[in-house]
Amino acid sequence: MVNPILVALDVPSLEHALALVDVVGDAAGGVKIGMELFDAEGPRAVEALAERGLFLDLKLHDIPTTVRRTVAALAPLGPAMLNVHALGGRAMLEAANETKGKTKILAVTILTSLGDGDLKEIGLPPAAEAVPMLAALAREAGCDGVVCAPADVAAVRAVAPAPFLIVTPGIRPAGSPADDQVRTMTPRQALDAGADYLVVGRPITRAPDPRAAAESILRELA
Repeated sequence: MVNPILVALDVPSLEHALALVDVVGDAAGGVKIGMELFDAEGPRAVEALAERGLFLDLKLHDIPTTVRRTVAALAPLGPAMLNVHALGGRAMLEAANETKGKTKILAVTILTSLGDGDLKEIGLPPAAEAVPMLAALAREAGCDGVVCAPADVAAVRAVAPAPFLIVTPGIRPAGSPADDQVRTMTPRQALDAGADYLVVGRPITRAPDPRAAAESILRELA
């Protein structure tokens, strides 16, 4: 089994991120940089961690020209995966894929912090309807995969068979608090549903022993 764990380096400094990476070591298959670390450290954080199997989680969402140019600027830094918002529409998704180079483009469907009540409030259908629709759009637009909540993985896989990638945050080992995530699953449940990569943050990074926490998840998946 390829190690599917991507450790979310949601920390304010590159020094902190590198320390976590060193502690976790090969117990994780890759890492994720989000807006907190990127905004603090910029491209040097991407360059420092690109060889670790990097998912650059910036959730780009803008007019097609801006997204095209942003992807063109980021791709040479070497991230394995970079995401954009599917709600940006077909033209924006296609623009992102025009300049991606070797970087895989993932489309964010619906954030894992949003429940159906939240979606209704902003005028969207329930996640069970919206997520597979957005996944199908992303696939048609040339994206390499999507980011979706664990609960939506099976529905996405039904409309987008492999090798289309499914990356899922909202992973919580049994007994872990949900924090601000709404639609969560255990690592085993998400992988069984069809996910390819599992983004795991606080259950690993805030554990007393981050490496042991990652190894515990791997044992569950074995």
